[in-house]
Amino acid sequence: MEKGLIGIQMSTIKNKIAELGAYGTLKACAELGYHCVEISQIPMTPENVAGMKKACDEFGIKVAACSAALEPMAPGMPGEYLVSDFDKIVADCKALDCNMLRIGMMPMNCMGSREKIIDFVKRADEMAERLEEHGIDLYYHNHHLEFVKYDGEYLLDIIKDTTKRMGFELDIHWIQRGGENPVEFIKKYSGRIRLLHLKDYRVTEMKLTEGADFMQTFANVIQFAEVGEGSLPIKECIEAGLAGGSEYFLIEQDDTYGRDQFESLKISRDNLIALGYGDWFNI
Repeated sequence: MEKGLIGIQMSTIKNKIAELGAYGTLKACAELGYHCVEISQIPMTPENVAGMKKACDEFGIKVAACSAALEPMAPGMPGEYLVSDFDKIVADCKALDCNMLRIGMMPMNCMGSREKIIDFVKRADEMAERLEEHGIDLYYHNHHLEFVKYDGEYLLDIIKDTTKRMGFELDIHWIQRGGENPVEFIKKYSGRIRLLHLKDYRVTEMKLTEGADFMQTFANVIQFAEVGEGSLPIKECIEAGLAGGSEYFLIEQDDTYGRDQFESLKISRDNLIALGYGDWFNI
């Protein structure tokens, strides 16, 4: 049977880098049974890149994608960006034997303006053409913000129809939070998705404490859940992604609510094995 590769979105374990170092963090991932990662929210210092490269070589770990913003999320925000640090970002990808980059979110100063967003994605599509010359594909990761409608059409669909080269990394939790069926929405993007984020969606019991703001408590009953611990049809999402061209299925959990991140990843791993994806954890 055709299969994909299940891995970890490293934003989930970004706090482990300070504790264990890049090498030690990836060693711990391999010991949990994960042999694929997507790098995000990890400082791409020479030390971290070297540590990740060493761990990948020693433990048989594949870097599915690195992350890079096109430009600052807000004017003056420090960081590495494709418009100013192109050569460094490409060199990091090459060092880690990675042929995909993903943009995690649109710039904040574009939000709320269809015109600014379209201008941004057109420039991103031009950057995708430039990256192709170096053997690297560019992908855009969605949140729920892209499910705002302009003239009756989702912004994410407008972005898809406006671009030719840039692909999409669909996130099943954010599709659900945006009000769509993740399985059916994944099918719409067939052929444009080599990366899929596995993140479950959980509604918890509402506990209102004395003095707490009711509406904030009401909104916070929605949580990010370990894969298989929420309400999303995980198996159907994976199969739709595989049929649509997804190669990498990255587990991401923005908040583990006090649970150690490695424990959460173990729960997700065990649930995916129980669903029949045990052989998707090895290259």
